[in-house]
Amino acid sequence: MQPIRQGDVILTSAPQIEGEKLTHLTLAEGEVTGHAHRISEGDAELYEKNGTLYLHILSETATLTHEEHHAIAIPQGDWMVRIQREYEPAGWRYVED
Repeated sequence: MQPIRQGDVILTSAPQIEGEKLTHLTLAEGEVTGHAHRISEGDAELYEKNGTLYLHILSETATLTHEEHHAIAIPQGDWMVRIQREYEPAGWRYVED
């Protein structure tokens, strides 16, 4: 499966789901705006292991939403959630939106 990107969040195919099941479906929250990347429709589960999130989509698709981006249909499967980083002269930093 091709990676899926919404703002600073990138989903890549995961060979397996690992970690502890979480009670929410928020993939990332904006530190500046308070907006969030979250699964708003569809059947999904979110897991965390060693600071990495894993998303398991159980339904045919699930909808990833954010207040400043278009909604994206995520196909059924297992996904690793990554936050995009960018380089500055002072070093690498996570992109915030």
